[in-house]
Amino acid sequence: MKNGYKSTLTALAVLAALPLAIANAYAADAAAPAVTAGAPAMTADEMKQASQIYFERCAGCHGVLRKGATGKALTPDVTLPKGTSFMKKVINAGTPGGMPNFGTGGELTAEQVDLMARYVQQTPVAPPEMSLKDMEATWKVIVPVKDRPTKQMNKLNLGNLFSTTLRDSGEVALIDGDTKEIITILKTGYAVHISRYSASGRYLYVTGRDSKLSLIDLWMAKPAVVAEVKTGVEARSVETSKFKGWEDKYAISGTYWPPQFVIHEGDTLKPLKIVSTSGIASETNEFVKEARVAAIVASHYKPEFMVNVKETGKVVIVNYSDLNNLKTTTIDTPRFLHDGGFESTKRYFMDAANASNKIAVIDIKEGKLAATIDVGKVPHPGRGANFIDPKFGPVWATSHLGDDTISVIGTDPVKHKADAWKVVRTVKGLGSGSLFIKSHPKSTNLWVDAPLNKDAKTSQSIGVLDINNLDKGVTVLPIAEWANLGDGAKRVVQPEYNKAGDEVWFAVWNAADKKSAMVVVDDKTRKLKKVITDPRLITPTGHFNVNNTMHDIY
Repeated sequence: MKNGYKSTLTALAVLAALPLAIANAYAADAAAPAVTAGAPAMTADEMKQASQIYFERCAGCHGVLRKGATGKALTPDVTLPKGTSFMKKVINAGTPGGMPNFGTGGELTAEQVDLMARYVQQTPVAPPEMSLKDMEATWKVIVPVKDRPTKQMNKLNLGNLFSTTLRDSGEVALIDGDTKEIITILKTGYAVHISRYSASGRYLYVTGRDSKLSLIDLWMAKPAVVAEVKTGVEARSVETSKFKGWEDKYAISGTYWPPQFVIHEGDTLKPLKIVSTSGIASETNEFVKEARVAAIVASHYKPEFMVNVKETGKVVIVNYSDLNNLKTTTIDTPRFLHDGGFESTKRYFMDAANASNKIAVIDIKEGKLAATIDVGKVPHPGRGANFIDPKFGPVWATSHLGDDTISVIGTDPVKHKADAWKVVRTVKGLGSGSLFIKSHPKSTNLWVDAPLNKDAKTSQSIGVLDINNLDKGVTVLPIAEWANLGDGAKRVVQPEYNKAGDEVWFAVWNAADKKSAMVVVDDKTRKLKKVITDPRLITPTGHFNVNNTMHDIY
């Protein structure tokens, strides 16, 4: 196989069967041992296994080409001098900056830790690109639009439906927020990263890390997948058109590899337009091939999407009113853009440039950068949390992967101009390793998780603060203990409110061979309300309420 990777594995082969094809896509040559000079020897089988693990556990932070973003670069010039022993220690125990403790946390065996320590010293090879023709070859309309119902055919309270990611089984569970019963479990892509709902609330869009995009019709007697398409090798984001008159018209998906975004028909997922995001970085003016698409939000002011391009530090505003004459506006921000959400008026996009420890504020009405704000170490807000501070008025908050603080930012440039786009409070949260923070307009609570914290007691708990008395500090609730699941990592992740704003849901994310659960807490009393257990709840992580996600309530 002298011609190497490209001659042995075509783009369509990579996209045809997952997760094995994904593993092959990350391996330099599935038939030959590693050949990087000075690197530890690896067999072809070891390369395949390590490629699989890297895709599942590492690529999101360190990149397909291992050049780093949220996580540090893992290219041979960095890893070879450090050696296998050092890399094993880091992979096993993690770091205070947010690197998970894969070994001591039970996600990787000692043998797998050793395998990955050797693998990251090899030279990475880029997976194949993907054209519109390649994408169209994977597109399936399982239930044609003409055969779908014209009205809701079930009695579900769709506004209080939850879509819960079952990470390692490649599924989503639809859970009734009223009865707390699982309605159905649907096969989707591996490790669905987010669930997004169409503006009408009828359709649910989910995209897996394997770039499989699935469309679920919630009006059917039993909700089912009605269309699907592969958009690349690795992905994180999907959003739908929300501007008045464009409801349900389009969906947009963003991929980590190839670095691009795709606009689809909203009710079939037919790929219509691909736009590459490779380009010049905002701060270095260097060309970046692996410029990955992270969070995408949809404007309520115009027919536009805001697309985060991670490595180049650019927000691309995409006007979808005329796809044949696509108009885009590019805004330079700090790097590396990751996640974020709207402040309470939905005019400003609070965008986390987590490697720069900053929040970029994008005025989507004017289409320009309004401010950049220094926050804590590695902000990771999810969508963030909006609430009314008793002193500073409307604010938005983020927690952090790299430290235990919560940064509270003033967001009212009209009535609280002196405090707008400034950190008005820094309060202590649950701990470093936080992924999500959440509140609700009807609540006086601010909830924060820390699932990637190295301390098991911390990662298995949730923190809650009183919005009207933030200086009082965090109250810790033992969510995993309440779930009573037995042994395992049992990381507690992602506070998510129900439609009424009187319940908060948490995923207790255990290993695939252990028991996991969803835990529901009464928001007012902070007492346990319900533990949802089921053998089918395999590694639950993200979970999204229809009403709150559709209307950007957080």
